[in-house]
Amino acid sequence: MNRKEILLAAQDLHVHFNVKKHLLPSKRKVVKAVNGIDLDVYRGETLGIVGESGCGKSTLARALLRLIEPTSGALVWKGEDMRAFGRNELTKKRREFQMIFQDPSASLNPRMTIADCIAEPLFTHEPQLKRQEIEARVIAMMDKVGLLASQRNRYPHEFSGGQCQRVGIARALILNPELVVCDEPVSALDVSVQAQVINLLDDLKKEMGLTLVMIAHDLSVVRHISDRVMVMYLGKPMEVGHYQHVFDHAHHPYTKALLSAVPIANPAQAKNRNVQLLSGDLPSPLNPPSGCVFRTRCPEATAICAEQAPTKTGLNDHHIFCTHSTLGSHPL
Repeated sequence: MNRKEILLAAQDLHVHFNVKKHLLPSKRKVVKAVNGIDLDVYRGETLGIVGESGCGKSTLARALLRLIEPTSGALVWKGEDMRAFGRNELTKKRREFQMIFQDPSASLNPRMTIADCIAEPLFTHEPQLKRQEIEARVIAMMDKVGLLASQRNRYPHEFSGGQCQRVGIARALILNPELVVCDEPVSALDVSVQAQVINLLDDLKKEMGLTLVMIAHDLSVVRHISDRVMVMYLGKPMEVGHYQHVFDHAHHPYTKALLSAVPIANPAQAKNRNVQLLSGDLPSPLNPPSGCVFRTRCPEATAICAEQAPTKTGLNDHHIFCTHSTLGSHPL
């Protein structure tokens, strides 16, 4: 397919939270969790979104599905203005896009069996189904995610974290959605289980023709499953591109620092590599730096970085937001 179909688009998306209300505007405190994001999600791809904790990834994930209402900006779902959907229309549309949450245990009702947890979306969106039809759909989906039909009458507390996440995946996919947003789906799991869940999501994507948005702070997770990657910092994009461009030809100083911090299994390689440590802590979103938000920790920052926000520069589908870095040619 030469022309990529845009399934979901965000244009200049902002999500701000008032944490201190006051009659005087100068006394108000606002957290700018997402502060100007443009992104396109193409049908059939996996878009990885990475960054440190507190950079706005999870807020962006929820805003994309209107689980949090954006403060401003546009959301377009299959060519339709998503922010114009009324409550009833949005409820009907939700069968087309679903979410997998970070904490698998907290996302399931402890008073419901896992069969009822998985079937709950069917009760809402397909109330005409008979009980036998619902049970057959649930058992088939449990088999897809690696759960046994004999486990369907058990409760979430009887399962491990990895099994609970499989239940969460089954619940998200029971309606055969087109888009699934995964909000750090493996960060709460053991390392040995993380790979199993990531491989499961990758297999289900291919089998069911899914489009995924994968939120993570672990770049090794994103590299394994993503087609494109967006690197975020303090509510803003830093670098966006094909995963090979971003990982093998990173240009933004923040992306380079994140990549240099990824653990390497080979001790010899780990000893000889150049680790780029960032100085200081992530600034508060209550009072972000002027100009480029990354400048207070950037080794390449100059006076101009404090005066003006960086504009987007790019080559093909690879874009960076940096005053000093420029993109050269790089083969796929």
